[in-house]
Amino acid sequence: MPDLNYGWSCGHLNKAAPKLGAIDLNLLVVFDAIMRDRSVTRAGQRLGLSQPAMSHALTRLRHMLKDELFVRSPNGMIPTPRAEQLATPVRMALDGLQQSLEPVEFEPAKAMTTFRIAVDNYAAIVLVAPIAEHVARIAPGVTLDFRPTGTLNIPELLDRNELNLVIGPPGLQGERFSLRRLLQDQFVVVHRRGHPVAKAREFSTERLATLPQLEISSAQFGADFADAGPGKAKPAPRPAMRAPFLSAAQILATSDLVSVFPLNVARHMTRSHPLVFHRLSRPPKPIEATMIWLRRLDNQPAHAWLRDVITRVANDFRANEKA
Repeated sequence: MPDLNYGWSCGHLNKAAPKLGAIDLNLLVVFDAIMRDRSVTRAGQRLGLSQPAMSHALTRLRHMLKDELFVRSPNGMIPTPRAEQLATPVRMALDGLQQSLEPVEFEPAKAMTTFRIAVDNYAAIVLVAPIAEHVARIAPGVTLDFRPTGTLNIPELLDRNELNLVIGPPGLQGERFSLRRLLQDQFVVVHRRGHPVAKAREFSTERLATLPQLEISSAQFGADFADAGPGKAKPAPRPAMRAPFLSAAQILATSDLVSVFPLNVARHMTRSHPLVFHRLSRPPKPIEATMIWLRRLDNQPAHAWLRDVITRVANDFRANEKA
């Protein structure tokens, strides 16, 4: 009998590994689905298999690999250390098989697929809408599933193919990742029209430090004034208010508070509210929007097409700024 705390007995574990020819690849598909969903029921729904069929497959998997693999808990099926060890290699192997079966060329006009893209706040505001418009026009059968990066474990989701790529700051490290810079954006000061400081053509960081500021509690694009250059400003006072980004434009439009945003975000805000922005005389380090994906997908046709679309959208932004 299996020991639910420690997997199968040492006697089982010491047996020789199963021969590759004896492995039913469908069982690995079941294993991967349970790893993703942490639920036999949800994994069955993903694969179109009944509960008895999934239970039978899991029993065969446990026998084949000599390990309990998943243990029931109040939070779903918890993988054993052996299952955690197998998860990434199995996911990569299944991805490789799937890619080998796909057409050599990707035809966007005929494609019926879904791309899962994680985006930070900056990308969500600046890039998501034009990316969606571009894809809808040239690939109507393609579905885009944008997800906020906030609480996601990005490396794990990329490794498990739960995400196709990420748009955000260039923070991921490792040989398995590829990276492409999309945009670099300077910070500006945003305030209401008619604000007492509205006549200033540009702000110094010293001047900014004397003004009551709105701090954004839900955004990841805060300015780092530590890199503002020589003659750094004195530490800024505590913010007069903290609020989510969705509230920021209305708060700034109806108060004397000011706030610092990336230029493209500020332009977005001024289109819908009576706000203006000013450049800083010594702006902090620019914000970067970077596209990150698994290197093993570099030459996958559908993925390469998606990256090219996103790159073209970002290039259009740069071209419009120079115009």
